[in-house]
Amino acid sequence: MKGSATAASGLRKAYKDKIALENRLRMRAFRGVGVTALAAALLAGAAAPVLAIADSRPAPKATAGQDRPELQKAIQEWVDDGYAGMQMRVHDQRGDWVGSAGVRKLGQSATPPTNGRFWIGSATKSFTATLVLQLVAEGKVELDGPVADYLPELGLDRRITVRMMLQHTSGLFNYTGEYYDDGKYVPGIPATGKEWLDNRFRTYQPEELVRLALSKPAKFAPGTGWSYANTNYTLALLLIEKVTGHSYTEEMKRRILRPLGLSDTMVPGTRTDLPGPHSHGYFRYQDADQWKVVDVTRQNLSLLAGAGDMISTTKDLQTFFSALNGGKLLPARLLAEMRRPDPRSDGLFGRYGLGTYVLDTGPDCAGVILNHDGSPPAGYGTLMYSTPDGSKTLTASITMGDAAIDQAVVFPKALNRLIKEVFCDGQAGAEKTRPAQ
Repeated sequence: MKGSATAASGLRKAYKDKIALENRLRMRAFRGVGVTALAAALLAGAAAPVLAIADSRPAPKATAGQDRPELQKAIQEWVDDGYAGMQMRVHDQRGDWVGSAGVRKLGQSATPPTNGRFWIGSATKSFTATLVLQLVAEGKVELDGPVADYLPELGLDRRITVRMMLQHTSGLFNYTGEYYDDGKYVPGIPATGKEWLDNRFRTYQPEELVRLALSKPAKFAPGTGWSYANTNYTLALLLIEKVTGHSYTEEMKRRILRPLGLSDTMVPGTRTDLPGPHSHGYFRYQDADQWKVVDVTRQNLSLLAGAGDMISTTKDLQTFFSALNGGKLLPARLLAEMRRPDPRSDGLFGRYGLGTYVLDTGPDCAGVILNHDGSPPAGYGTLMYSTPDGSKTLTASITMGDAAIDQAVVFPKALNRLIKEVFCDGQAGAEKTRPAQ
């Protein structure tokens, strides 16, 4: 019994430490180019191995790989830092460049497929916010109206508006656990360590997740603060379904995926495997006194419904984010609202608007760029960046391996180098970046 209690105490401490790291990365004073939610990849667990499903399509070749060695060098640096692999796509005035570095699977020599699918994590939020804002454009949802008007059965605080939900200013408890301003920690659904590992294929219903959050104390009164919480976007999923009378998946297909031809993007539901070519992701975790590495390619992301569960490719993310920022999915007035950040969200990511971060890289670089990166519970990381007109984009997938990496140190530096190379033409001006005013 004493050993079990000690192990449980260790898990609780590890989970709190990971949440604290996530919060420090989000809210630390801005230095250099903003970091993404991959830095919070420590907030998760692991899953069992999976065999790649055969796909007859040839992997696309880099269209400008021979004359852009600087981009290949930029992704190789991530592998040199300890990440297992990386695939990246850059679109700019010179066209598309695609490339990869590292390995597709530990113990093998094949490089990551440049058309590989991956779990995109919180980049899902940009898709979900776009769906909600399309309903606003159609007059079916009021941006500053109470969410409770659309979902009365949940008993929500009527002060919580649709805008607050999309901007993380609702104060709702984050259903995977929450730290309060007084330092108190309240656990939620296990999302890291062995506790998550043992339940990695469990299916959660969106309403179940939201109701769990509503059973916990709010972090602050609606509109009085900012705190990133997946609860907001699972709530947005429920709103979309209630207002349209269709499933979130149906609306995603009808409004975004089919019109843009995103054939490699999907809402997986309870699906646990990645279809088609893909790299394997891994999770390094501590079990008692031992460090273990587990293949987490398979995972049930119903845990992050509407907030971080989608599957995509670098090509599809490039098409989506370019179309969104190019004004093809939302009218100009709502695209402007999407880019109106809350100043209280100031941190390493820039500032948070409605489903997108706004990052000012300064006059010596590209000025304002938009982004929303992410990671599922473990194994994968997504980068999704664009200039405001959608003409220059960076999309990438990073996979974790078996190396011990200090994410809080390594990831921000690696991302800073990459953003400088892609958006600042390799110039040091990116080091002067600052949050958008």
